[in-house]
Amino acid sequence: MTDETLAAGVYGVGQMGSHHARVYEELPNVDLVGVYDNDPERAASVAADHGTVPRDPEDLFEAVDVLSIAVPTAYHYDIASRAIDRGVHVLVEKPFVETDGQAETLIEQAEDNGVVLQVGHIERFNPAVRTLQDVVADLDVIAVDARRLGPPLDRDMGTSVALDLMLHDLDVVLDVLDVPVRSVTADGTEDGQYVTASVTFEDGVIGTFTASRLTQQKIRKLSITARSCKVDVDYIDRSVHIYRKSYPEFVEEQGSVRYRYENLIEQPMVGNGEPLKNQLESFTAAVRSGEEPIVTGEDGRRALALANRIDALAADESEVAPNVTI
Repeated sequence: MTDETLAAGVYGVGQMGSHHARVYEELPNVDLVGVYDNDPERAASVAADHGTVPRDPEDLFEAVDVLSIAVPTAYHYDIASRAIDRGVHVLVEKPFVETDGQAETLIEQAEDNGVVLQVGHIERFNPAVRTLQDVVADLDVIAVDARRLGPPLDRDMGTSVALDLMLHDLDVVLDVLDVPVRSVTADGTEDGQYVTASVTFEDGVIGTFTASRLTQQKIRKLSITARSCKVDVDYIDRSVHIYRKSYPEFVEEQGSVRYRYENLIEQPMVGNGEPLKNQLESFTAAVRSGEEPIVTGEDGRRALALANRIDALAADESEVAPNVTI
């Protein structure tokens, strides 16, 4: 399949799905052959914008090699399962599915049908995160701190703040550290619109995660403290700064003594590229090569399990927090 043109489709062309359609149209050796949405007018409009046609679900499954699923999470499992049964390679937007059991079933189903199953954790394809992965490989990490904050929305997301926002950072940190979770605590306020969680990993690293839909400033930042340095990532600016040793000293000036210090700051080169385009290029490349995608179904399951546990704890429902391996 290396040189063949892939027939691509998008199931659900709301805000995110319409961007999937746009990127598929732009990719070389990919033919956007159809879209579906439960709003026929929206499907027709997006199809017209991107030189394709609206299709009904069964027709779409039969027409495509690869399919992006960008509908509310409650429908991910059923749609992905139907597509996989027809031998379609699928990219499922995050959150992967609703439950750990659904995730495990889809992973097994994809393996049985020999298709690629990728989960849409788009921050993995942020150029700053790609740079971070190279930097952290050589560090002895002590702690991580992730903040993903923003103002109130004018619409109901239908997804908790942990599953909507915090999930991005959980996935990135789980991938960067690649260490099992030992323990989790969490708390929330304002009907779960502001949630903080503390995650201790098996190697002793402590992770602090904060997500908010109430903060009147948009923040998307991750800090990693290591023995030799501190690394700051800004997802929005797509920047990485490394703070090396400080040089403290007392300085006498005009008869008075003051304290000062200097930091050695490095700013690694961060590549360009739209994260969504990077993601879909990676997905189609995995389909062509038959190799494992960068964000596997198991990655999606692991992040989902941790987010669901945090959700339950933040809602003071620790007795029903999912007891699954993370």
